[in-house]
Amino acid sequence: MSTRTVSVLVLISVLIMTGVFVACGSSGGSSTALGKVNVSLSDPPTCAGPSGAFSHIYVTIQDVQIHQSSTAGANDPGWVDLTPNLKGSPQQVDLLGIANNQCFLAMLGSSTELQAGTYQQIRVILSNTVGGNQSSANPCTGNTGNCVVLAADDSIHTLDLSSEAQTGIKIPSGQLTGGKFTIANGEVKDLNVDFDACASILASGNGHYRLKPVLHAGEMALTSTSLTGTLVDSVTNAAIPGGKSIVALEQKDINGTDRVIMQVTPDANGNFVLCPVPAGTYDVVAVAVSGTNVAYAATITTGVQPGTSLGKIPMIAQTGTSTADASITGTVTTSTGSAATAADISLYALQQVSINSSNVNVIIPLAQQGSSTAALTTATGSCPANTDCASYTVAVPAMWPSIGTYSAGGTTYTQSTATPVAYSIGATAFVPMSGGTLDCSPSEVTVNTLSGGGALNVTAGTSVTAANSTFTGCQ
Repeated sequence: MSTRTVSVLVLISVLIMTGVFVACGSSGGSSTALGKVNVSLSDPPTCAGPSGAFSHIYVTIQDVQIHQSSTAGANDPGWVDLTPNLKGSPQQVDLLGIANNQCFLAMLGSSTELQAGTYQQIRVILSNTVGGNQSSANPCTGNTGNCVVLAADDSIHTLDLSSEAQTGIKIPSGQLTGGKFTIANGEVKDLNVDFDACASILASGNGHYRLKPVLHAGEMALTSTSLTGTLVDSVTNAAIPGGKSIVALEQKDINGTDRVIMQVTPDANGNFVLCPVPAGTYDVVAVAVSGTNVAYAATITTGVQPGTSLGKIPMIAQTGTSTADASITGTVTTSTGSAATAADISLYALQQVSINSSNVNVIIPLAQQGSSTAALTTATGSCPANTDCASYTVAVPAMWPSIGTYSAGGTTYTQSTATPVAYSIGATAFVPMSGGTLDCSPSEVTVNTLSGGGALNVTAGTSVTAANSTFTGCQ
């Protein structure tokens, strides 16, 4: 799914009045450094029609706030309101709308003061209803402010919000680039909150859809900074005909796993733009499958920074008796430990590769599913005793990735042809309708074995069954 980015422009200044320091807003006490904040919204989508499921995704934003503490609760003091103008008049935005040439969809607010310091948590508050003069132009049914429009038939469906989406969808320090956002006296910075809209929507049956927010944040340059490139067949040097492609921007977490920051679908010529990209160093991971169902290995470009043009990225096609993806099936179970209970699950495929002499688990986007991750919800059914469960099938390349470190003079890629080709399946559990609150203990489970034992190895055109992803200690 896609990514929407809230961009916050912070201007730090010093205010001294007759020798008295005037403090503002975030955590009490006095400070000489104040800031002015402008907030905008953007997102490169992966689920937009005609190839994607949705033609529009409307959300109504009521506030964006920031806090210096990573553990602050929604009702704790110290939150800085970055968009006070939205409180009385929430703004509805189409997350699949057309962005301007700086990648932004809408301006949300400006000129809010902010103290210099280190901030470790952000929250985005949504509204169930539209406000002000938007009511008459509301494309959603009734006065609801959040809905999806299906690409297949233009039907409108209400997007149900969790309670947390209305009290604050939290972005903790673990989802901030570098773990924090630091503002020094006199600095001018952008802070981007990435709302991955396409990865945030769950179909819950009977035409109902609900929001399971996926958000990240990070610092970026004052003007929007992009990453561009073109996916091409490594043999023909031309665009991959038909099919589906996904390009993911990934960054290592403290455990050495490449996590998806944002993702985008290239156009018919293989061209893609990721923007605005927060400051930092990233890996760009591309996957593809052609219109004739020929699978391509993932291509990983490492050491990429904002403002980079990657040029042509060669994609290596599967050859041999079968040129199709491999399939991995499996089951996720959730329980309190003694009784069945439901959870929202985010599922992803991982391959362990060597990047700069370090082993890194890289998330391999799921081209056939049009996203880097798959979303499912456990429920009662034919499940193991005292559990809720959900089954999944994901299609993955039956090859090792092609890897290269970015070079302005031309990136050289190499691919391991070793056998077997191994995967892991990762899953993260969330409390249903919570707006993204982690669930279970632990909240993330990774399996790298088959259901009957042995390594989770794959072969082109065949299906294997992974061991169960078992969550306990769930709410």
